[in-house]
Amino acid sequence: MTSPITNVADLRALARRRVPRAFFEYADCGSYDEATLRANRAALEHIALRQRVMCNVDNRSLTTEIIGQPASMPLAIAPTGLTGLQHGGGEILGARAAAKAGIPFCLSTMSICSIEQVHAAVDTPFWFQVYVMRDRGFTRDLIRRAKAADCSALMLTADLTVQGQRHREIKNGLSVPPRITLRNILDMASKPRWAWSMLRAPSRSFGNLQGRIDNTDSLTTLAQWIAKQFDPTLEWKDLEWIRELWPGKLIIKGILDPRDARIAADLGVDAIVVSNHGGRQLDGAPASIEVLPSIVQAVGDRMEVLFDGGILSGQDLLKALACGARAGLIGKAFLYGLGALGEAGVTQVIELIRRELSVSMALTGQSDVRRLASDVIWRKAPDGVLNIVSTRFDGGACGR
Repeated sequence: MTSPITNVADLRALARRRVPRAFFEYADCGSYDEATLRANRAALEHIALRQRVMCNVDNRSLTTEIIGQPASMPLAIAPTGLTGLQHGGGEILGARAAAKAGIPFCLSTMSICSIEQVHAAVDTPFWFQVYVMRDRGFTRDLIRRAKAADCSALMLTADLTVQGQRHREIKNGLSVPPRITLRNILDMASKPRWAWSMLRAPSRSFGNLQGRIDNTDSLTTLAQWIAKQFDPTLEWKDLEWIRELWPGKLIIKGILDPRDARIAADLGVDAIVVSNHGGRQLDGAPASIEVLPSIVQAVGDRMEVLFDGGILSGQDLLKALACGARAGLIGKAFLYGLGALGEAGVTQVIELIRRELSVSMALTGQSDVRRLASDVIWRKAPDGVLNIVSTRFDGGACGR
């Protein structure tokens, strides 16, 4: 008898059994010693929720807007590379689940299904994430393709100009070039559900590179090309030519310092994502939630601040919202659901977080996600004392 799935951890455990180890750990791991990966979770767990009682929270609203777009809840699916290797057609399945749930989905440059494949399969506009490559012509072409596909926002990832080393990827053969080992082959052969989904998938290589370089059927060739393309010369002035190509909503992902947030605001960026790349880049960087309040304080009245960094539950999302984020992004949680159960698993992750957020709002005396009281959270001091974290005290649904 199958155990019921009650949280994202259950889906992670199921994905671990069903997805080949190399691809599961690609989604699950961080860079170097994984200190920042662990810090994202530890910092969220260090924040306590403030229980309130005798509040009328019968009619709770989770609806909001994210960069001007209606959303059924303050949540979006983050761009994730190699999504289609967690489950065949993974990008399409994720976009469909997000559309049905009424939240944004962001497609990665390093997706397995191409921009055009996702656009053809999903009626709802999605966001597109872009890296600035050494081959600027390729970047320009990606932006034009995103525009042609009616993408509703462009997300520029700024924190991967040099790639942090992920030890587990190298050990599992996800190096450049990838290593084909007997263990990998046997592992894939032992995952029939995954193998069947891959056989039916519309793409099994980096779809956005089709036609750009020769031998796109070879992941080795593509991985080598990509590794050489991340551009360490990227500067803020490069936003000028990006803006010329992209007149729509522009989001910068990878902000961890209020100074960078102010520069982005000065340059007219629509939103930023406070993110440490899921602990996959600069190991030793702070947890995203630790720097979120200072960044909101610096620019929250000038642009939307989104949060990315360890959300696995509605409680985590509530903590980020109470710290000032307009919405949260999920990457790992999304991939766990996808690897476990395909589109149904992604839907389950979204609905788990939705229900947890709604219940947690009720138990903290909140009825409208757009008007959360910031004093719904406490932060534990080193001596264990709980301190209220607040920039305003509007009382939420309790009114006092």
